[in-house]
Amino acid sequence: MDELAAAAAPDDAGGVPFESFVAASGDRLLRTAYLLTRDHALAEDLLQTALTRSWSRWRRIDGDPEAYVRRVLVNTYASWWRRRWNGEKPTEVLPEVGHDPHEAHADRQDLWTALGRLPRRQRAAVVLRYYEGLTEAETAAVLGCSVGTVKSQTSRALARLRVDPVLAGTSEGSLR
Repeated sequence: MDELAAAAAPDDAGGVPFESFVAASGDRLLRTAYLLTRDHALAEDLLQTALTRSWSRWRRIDGDPEAYVRRVLVNTYASWWRRRWNGEKPTEVLPEVGHDPHEAHADRQDLWTALGRLPRRQRAAVVLRYYEGLTEAETAAVLGCSVGTVKSQTSRALARLRVDPVLAGTSEGSLR
């Protein structure tokens, strides 16, 4: 690495160089971004923005850098929602949508639809707890709230999913 690149690159966070971290954790973080946004292009944009924000603070990260970046990811997602970009307008006739290999089963699509109707905090709690497999304490740290808030948000989300009309035909075991 030449002197200019060495001066521009941040020091290692927790002993892990930024490039190595992205190579090792990028797929997991992209999956989290996709689960939050439900759109591949937005998920890539969200992850890129979170990584850009994290890169500038990389040398100051103490502990697990993935937890830090995941929190930046969730906070960025929340700030995008607050901005409410109004460039897209709903229409009566939907354009033809290409096949998404990640949504092979009808039940899975129904669950995505139901998750999309959850409030953002509840959706974030469900994604982090059940899709990412984080503990309640880890989820609370990522969301910046108490463990009790994570429990209540998750409980409310699961209660809404249980009575969701789209999931009425879905087997009950998939929601527990």
